Amino acid sequence: MNDISLGILFAILAALLLLSAFFSSSETALMTLNRYRLQHLVKQMHKGAIKAHKLLQRPDRLMGLILLGNNFVNIAASSLATVIAIRLINEGIINLSQEEIIFASTITLTIVVLIFSEVTPKTLAALKPEIIAYPAAWLYTPLLKVFYPFVWTINLISNLLLRMVGVNASKSRQDKLNKDELKSIVSDAENLMPAKYQNMLLGIIDLESASVEDIMTPRNEIIGIDIEDSIESIVQQIQNSPHTRLPIYKKNIDRIIGFLHLRTIIALINKTDFDKQSITNNLAKPFFIPESTPLHKQIQSFKAEKLRIGLVVDEYGDVQGLVTLDDLLQVIVGELVAEEADVQELKDGGYLVNGSVTVRELNRITQWSLPTEGPKTLNGLIVEYLETIPKPGTSLRLHGYPLEIIKSDENTIKLVKFHPD
Repeated sequence: MNDISLGILFAILAALLLLSAFFSSSETALMTLNRYRLQHLVKQMHKGAIKAHKLLQRPDRLMGLILLGNNFVNIAASSLATVIAIRLINEGIINLSQEEIIFASTITLTIVVLIFSEVTPKTLAALKPEIIAYPAAWLYTPLLKVFYPFVWTINLISNLLLRMVGVNASKSRQDKLNKDELKSIVSDAENLMPAKYQNMLLGIIDLESASVEDIMTPRNEIIGIDIEDSIESIVQQIQNSPHTRLPIYKKNIDRIIGFLHLRTIIALINKTDFDKQSITNNLAKPFFIPESTPLHKQIQSFKAEKLRIGLVVDEYGDVQGLVTLDDLLQVIVGELVAEEADVQELKDGGYLVNGSVTVRELNRITQWSLPTEGPKTLNGLIVEYLETIPKPGTSLRLHGYPLEIIKSDENTIKLVKFHPD
């Protein structure tokens, strides 16, 4: 070392610090790569992404290689700094004792390494990982082959220690998103897509966890025709119906005999021989749906059976509600026709909510976390919480959300105002 000039020694030290910065930044960059964007680039045959993806299949080997290189250059830099410090004393450039110059060089090198070889490159890598990770992957791929015996030895010892605490590095896998994490990603993607498409994606994600019971029209709101009514009353109901398909029953909805498509019957109404038999001759067979059927399975069932409407029944076969294909599509795309919204956001940040809105729909619109395991509607949730039907003006905090009852009657809560928290 005495034959090498100080200028060259300082240049070697600077090169070692740059190598240390490379190892530190590439480690952070490779480990913080967006795995899903990486997989997308792999499918697009991006060469750097392919190499990075292959390296990340065994992170223990990659980390072994990086740390081997990083520790080597850091130790070499520390040793070289000591040599330079001693040379500075021997050549009379600095008038300090050997202990003082070594201490000073240690402090100086620590600060330089911390700033220029650790914090700065790692921060850059965390902010722009792809800029560093993909070029680094080109270098690490051949280096891993060259230094494989050393890396293998280091990993062998490291993996044995990990197995002692129940971790098997050779069986590492890429983390998979669960449903809630995927919903969070979609919810945070407001800058990448319009809100309506966000809501559609959230609706699709919710299909598997929701059942027909969550979206059905309740039994007491089903509009149908009692075949035992007078023919005049039946004709009037058909002519004034807002729906194209109506359940036809005897006395009550549990004794349904079929569904009537108004398009097929409307042309027969004005005929002189029109009677109840004309109605029963044009009925479609009723379709029954267990109340626990997931929404995605029910969509497939409607498609397979070529149906658009069905009755929801409980375990005893009693009718609990009615579901249409439009109801299922509405979960995904929202309201199919322009109607007054069930959930209206107010200027003060609160919400004016129809009591019949489903808890799941309210959660999706407001990003709240009201419980969905019990009652399916806001009305049911409030009544269960209070164990009574509250009068207008009643205020309460429902699972952490302050609200006021605006309108109610003897049977149900009609309108609720949620105050900003």
